[in-house]
Amino acid sequence: AAYTAVDKAEEEKEEADLANHIAVKNLAVMSSKLNAKLIHISTDFVFDGSSSIPFTEEDKTNPLSVYGKTKLAGEKAVLKHGSEVIIIRTSWLYSSFGNNFVKTMIGLTKKRDSIGIVFDQLGTPTYARDLAEAVLNIINSQDFLTGVYHYSNEGVASWYDFTKAIVEIAGIKCSIDPIETYQYPTPAKRPAYSILNKAKIKKVYNMEIPYWKTSLEKCINILKQKNT
Repeated sequence: AAYTAVDKAEEEKEEADLANHIAVKNLAVMSSKLNAKLIHISTDFVFDGSSSIPFTEEDKTNPLSVYGKTKLAGEKAVLKHGSEVIIIRTSWLYSSFGNNFVKTMIGLTKKRDSIGIVFDQLGTPTYARDLAEAVLNIINSQDFLTGVYHYSNEGVASWYDFTKAIVEIAGIKCSIDPIETYQYPTPAKRPAYSILNKAKIKKVYNMEIPYWKTSLEKCINILKQKNT
């Protein structure tokens, strides 16, 4: 569990810190006492987006939002208090379950003729099922090599690209119009570029990572089946 409401966290700093930092610290302490392995999921929002090439695990962190700061505090607590720990930073998560960008956009675009979506923030949409399979791969592997790793689907997209793909795959007739970040102000600042370099996790755990559109299609097909 985590506090993932990025904008709401700007007003609910204590709640975000409690879930993303303090609770994680307690888990790390307990895992160390029990001599248990711990895999912690973190975020691309620990970076400020100032790079023009994919962020590696060694790149400097500099979160722009309360959410990002609490997630980074959680990372530091895990590394400090855990004994055998792995941190996996991921990005733009969605699935066929719960509330997420894909399901929200499907709902909105069905009701509108057009919608404006930010095109100047770049990252990679990541199917939660793919991330779960990556975690399972690590759990089942012979080696549990501690440290920080990056995992997202392959490829690059803006939120505009992501939304265009959603409506096309879902077969929704809605015009998706590109807008700039300043035209859609939000309480929390987001990195303009948060693409993750996944070379480390692919090499260490011999992973093949799906392209983001391929996984998006799988997710939307599941949603279609649920609605029939």
